[in-house]
Amino acid sequence: MKYISSRGGEKGLSFKDVLFSGYAKDGGLYFPESVPEVSIETLEAWSVLSYPDIVKRVMKLFIDETEIPAADLDQLIDNAFRPFKDPAKPISVARLKGGLNVAELFNGPTLAFKDLALCVVGQLYEYFLARAEKHMTVLIGTSGDTGSAAISAVRGLKWVDVVVLLPKGRCTEIQELQMTTVLEDNIHNFAVEGTSDDLDVPIKAVFADPDYVVDNNLCSINSINWARILVQISHYFYCYFSMAERVGETVEVIIPTGAAGNIASGFVAQRMGLPMQMVAAVTPNDIVHRTLQTGDFSLSERVLQTWATAMDIQVPYNIERMVLVASGLDTNRVKDLMTIFEAESQAKIPEDLLQTIRDVVVDSSVVQNQEMLDTVGRCYKENNYTLCPHTAVGVAYQYNNNKDVKQVVLATAAPDKFPEAVEKAGLPPTINPDIQKLFNMETRFEWMRVGEDWEAILRKKIQFITNKYK
Repeated sequence: MKYISSRGGEKGLSFKDVLFSGYAKDGGLYFPESVPEVSIETLEAWSVLSYPDIVKRVMKLFIDETEIPAADLDQLIDNAFRPFKDPAKPISVARLKGGLNVAELFNGPTLAFKDLALCVVGQLYEYFLARAEKHMTVLIGTSGDTGSAAISAVRGLKWVDVVVLLPKGRCTEIQELQMTTVLEDNIHNFAVEGTSDDLDVPIKAVFADPDYVVDNNLCSINSINWARILVQISHYFYCYFSMAERVGETVEVIIPTGAAGNIASGFVAQRMGLPMQMVAAVTPNDIVHRTLQTGDFSLSERVLQTWATAMDIQVPYNIERMVLVASGLDTNRVKDLMTIFEAESQAKIPEDLLQTIRDVVVDSSVVQNQEMLDTVGRCYKENNYTLCPHTAVGVAYQYNNNKDVKQVVLATAAPDKFPEAVEKAGLPPTINPDIQKLFNMETRFEWMRVGEDWEAILRKKIQFITNKYK
């Protein structure tokens, strides 16, 4: 399997090449040169496997054994899930009243679904870097959970430093503490006076300088990184098998959606042969909804703050990967579309591509702030079960759209991380000892304040790290 840029500027890349990259050199995103198909017989064989074993099967379709031998990949994945509550079963499904099914993807060390992918990506980094005895700096922006999951995945690793930009005051206090209380020498946090979209600007500017990227061995662990998308494909297979009575029937997966990385993973899983359909559930930051409903791929004037802080973004960059797949990997069409979008902050998805996407992502909805809280309250009243506000965005869709097809909502984070929203919904607070201890720990971070040159600050930090290892 080789990899290409979504805009056609690169091709013939190895998995290792794209693992250690952020944006492609032409500004696009990396993607495999083809999507492997999985037969119904293979699906039936996979249906009895554990989640880690499904991850192994899926990843082997996208990684050549000359890059990572099968035995090494198996061991790497086993190591990745050791920090989970139950390493053999990182995902559990809560079956509630009224046909509500909640797939709990938050059983990892930072209580967020991003642990599922990042724990594997961290092991992939260590695997290649240790063999090459080469240092790397991971540069990421976070709207909430990505930063803490990335830090957890690489903290203390010998060959990796991570630089995280977080939007100060726009994450919950717990999300911030999960990042800023990690004091290992290879962890570097910046608190940015802006939104998660604002902090993406200096990050993208740095990655747009190919010589600088090479000189400092930079890569990204955001969902621009293909490895994250790859690992997340597996939880669609696992959730499908958990819901389907027989392999072949359709299951609808409802996905709380921000940057669209998770839904892009599901799009690939469906193209591989998984018989499912998806729904994108979003906050009032509704670019994904507008795109899916009308093809209006355009930025709003500002990012709105909601209880679902990790979804408070308006640049869902993984739409580009979905358009690429829908176009039959026609990189020229993707390049033309994204050139317009980046120049004008808006573009129109062509009707044929939009229809192909909507054949898979069959619906979308916008959930307002109060409806998130009302959904948290209703679910607790009916089931004595507490949702995080992000998951509530998905559950609200099912409450309003109960269908004949089996449905499952992806729960993206534990409610323990969002006590303000839980209490605002009228529920008793949940007490998690691992979270409570964060409030008594030392913190460390640096500022990026309004009016400062954020790109210059970022470059100075990266150069400091590089010089340290030289």
